[in-house]
This record gives sequence, C-alpha cells and structure tokens, in this order.
Amino acid sequence: MLNSLSGRFLVLTTVFVMLAEVLIFVPSISRFRLDYLSERLERAQIASLALLADDMLETELEAELLENAGVYNVVLRRDEIRQLMLSSPIPQAIAGTYDLRMANAFTLIGDAFQQLASPENRIIRVIGAPVRDAGLLIEITIETAPLRMAMIDYGVRILLLSAVISIFTALLLFAAVRVFLVRPIKGVVGYMQRYAAAPEDARGIIQPNAGVSELREAEEALLQLQTELTHALRQRERLAQLGGAVAKISHDLRNILTSAQLFTDRIEMSEDPLVRRLAPKLVNSITRAVSLCEGTLAFGRAEEPAPTFAHVPLCELVNDIVESESLAATDTEVSIVNAVPKGLMLRGDAEQLFRVVMNLVRNARQAIVSTGQSGQVTISARDEDDAWWITVQDTGPGLPKKAQDNLFTPFQGGTRKGGSGLGLAIAAELIRGHGGVVALGETGPAGTIFEIRLPKGDGAI
Repeated sequence: MLNSLSGRFLVLTTVFVMLAEVLIFVPSISRFRLDYLSERLERAQIASLALLADDMLETELEAELLENAGVYNVVLRRDEIRQLMLSSPIPQAIAGTYDLRMANAFTLIGDAFQQLASPENRIIRVIGAPVRDAGLLIEITIETAPLRMAMIDYGVRILLLSAVISIFTALLLFAAVRVFLVRPIKGVVGYMQRYAAAPEDARGIIQPNAGVSELREAEEALLQLQTELTHALRQRERLAQLGGAVAKISHDLRNILTSAQLFTDRIEMSEDPLVRRLAPKLVNSITRAVSLCEGTLAFGRAEEPAPTFAHVPLCELVNDIVESESLAATDTEVSIVNAVPKGLMLRGDAEQLFRVVMNLVRNARQAIVSTGQSGQVTISARDEDDAWWITVQDTGPGLPKKAQDNLFTPFQGGTRKGGSGLGLAIAAELIRGHGGVVALGETGPAGTIFEIRLPKGDGAI
C-alpha cells in the first residue's frame, strides 16, 4: 500500500499536518503558560483585596487565601509604595524572576520551553500588571512544579488532538485522491494495457473524459498516440499483404519476361533496319524488367538488395532513360533533355541508379502532362570534390503541400491523383544504400528541382 500513490499521499499528508500542528503547538504552549501565570496574578490580586478590606486577618485565613491563589507571597505596589500584602514561608530561595509586562513573543516561547526542560521544582517570582488598574504592579512567588505539570498535560492533549485531526484529514484526502486521481490514472493504465494486448481492437482506444485538466491532457496525448500507432500498424499490415501479392506477381512476371527474352534473339536477326535499331532497346528493357522482378522478390523477402558498385557512365545511362521514357510517353509536348557532361563517370549500381533517375523523370513528366501544357524535364550532373550531384529539374506546377510533408513516405507521398507514392520512397531507399540522399531542392509555380547526392568514398574515381 505504501508503494501506491494514494498510500504515500496518506503518509505525507499525516506528516505534513503533524508538522503544521507542531508549529501551532509552539506558540500555544507559550500562551498556556502566560494564561496560567496571569490567572495566578489575578487570584493573588483578589486575595489581596481581602486584606485591604480588613487590615487584620487571622493566620489561618491568610494561609487559606494564599493556598487558593496558588502562591507563597503577594506584593502589590500602589501609589509608588510597595506593600507585602500576603506572605507565607518560602521553602527555598527564588530561582528566577519573570516580568510579564514587557515580555515579547519570542521571550515567552523561550521561557515556556525552558520550563518544560527543567524537571526540578523551583521557586520563581512573577511580576505583572494588576487588572482594572488596581495598582502599578503585582508580584507573586510560586513554585514551578504545578506549572510544569499543567503545561505537560495541556501539551499532551494538544498533541493527541493534532494526531486525531491529522489522521482524519489524511483519510479524507486519501479518499479524495483515490476518487479524483488514482481511479482515473488506473483507467488510463487499463486502456494502455488493453491496447498493448490487442492493438487491432478499437475498444482499447481511450476516450478522454477526465475532469482534471492534467489527466485530460494525458488522455488526449494517449488518444493521439494510439490513433497514430493504429494507423501505422494497419498501414504496415497492408504493406505486408501488398508485398506478398507483389512478390507472387513478380515471380510469375519474371517467368513470362524470361520467355520473352528468348524471343528477342530472333528479333535481333531480322533484316528490317527499324527492327534491328529498336531490338537492342527492347532487349535492355526486358532485361531491366527481369532485374526489377528479381529485386522486387528480394524486397518482399527482406529489403532492397545491396548495391553492386561499379564505374557508371552517367551520360549513357541518362540517354537510355530519355529514350525509354520518350518511347513510353504518348504526349509530345514534354521534352526530356540530357544535360549530363559526356564522359562523367561515377561509382554506383547502374540498375539502381537507372530506377532512381527514371522515377524522378517520370514523376516530372507526369506532373507537366497533368497541367495540359508543354514543358521540359532536364537531367544534369556535376562532379565535386566530395560527391557527385545529379539534378532533375522540370517546368511543372510544383508540389502540393501534402506531398511535400510526406514526400518519401510510402502511400502518402504521391504527387498526382491515383499515384501510389512508392516511387520516391523506393528511390530514397536505393540512394541511402549508396550512402547518399535524395532531397527536394525547390518547388513552386516555376517548377520543381530534385537533387541526388552520391558521396565519394574509397575507390571513387
């Protein structure tokens, strides 16, 4: 129980209330001593009035008056004359004098605790002001044992009452904490546990209803976390299912393309000049399709295969992309320009770089086509000391805000209606395998620029 929030709150509340009561006890015990001594002074003054009424009192009556007042001697100063009004034998010498007329709070507190710390019975002199202006001062002599016993009795009663108040207050606060804090917190924990056990069960998603603002914020944060995580889990499940389907399709498609690749050998033997000119491109396209199927199958099993590094003539690779995309395009209003310097060599995986640049070029061309206007896509490159840079620039309409926010996120970074959003995600993953990065340079009404950075490492030319 003490390890729980409510249990610790109960203990701390009891301790704090007791500390508060102790702080109250210090001045109250001092006040009790002052009231005790003031009462003795008042009784002594009343007893002295009997002597003023009758100058000659019998010894027995005088002793009875002193006993009722609880004092040994009474001295009253009137008209600058100090008179011993009542007296009796003092058993021992006077140990101290306390003037209540000029004492401040700190002095009274110090005298009170000094009295409590002195167990021996002493005789003290107490000086105070008479009530109702019945003189200049009144002075009495009393013993301290009865005073100390009365203070101890009062202190014990105060401490017992404080303990009862502390426990009662702590129990009330304990119940309040259980109702207003612990129960809602346990509810949040219960939602977390149910969600962890079955994330697909929508009943495990919390519905914020706490009245305490801090708990409400925690519930709303948990709701957002559960919602985003559920969305991510569902998306991952869909990706896994899609990956399985694509792997099966790629397996069959690879077999079909392999058969088609066999027929291209006969096509190359044709005497038709146009067929002989287009046959190598057909062979290259089918070879790339087979390679893509192989890569897709590998991706379905794990991740994209690691790049096979070699020296790649970038200008020739981009030429293949331009010709392939030009043949595939049905529009003639979009021109694709190869501005890569001839002879530029870089180090990378030729097939993977082909896929990356092809994705960017195709996205750019489709963006221009969607506007219904003519435009241009330009592929350029430059060689710097520490890296190679490949730039794909178009004159399209620019990327929408949603596409910019989720540019490289699968199924969310699509730049056109009906797009899957996989192209840029795959491109980014392939370039990361090269140790590089694909980034959006700029976008707007004047067009969009994508940049690929391939760092130079060991073995780079």
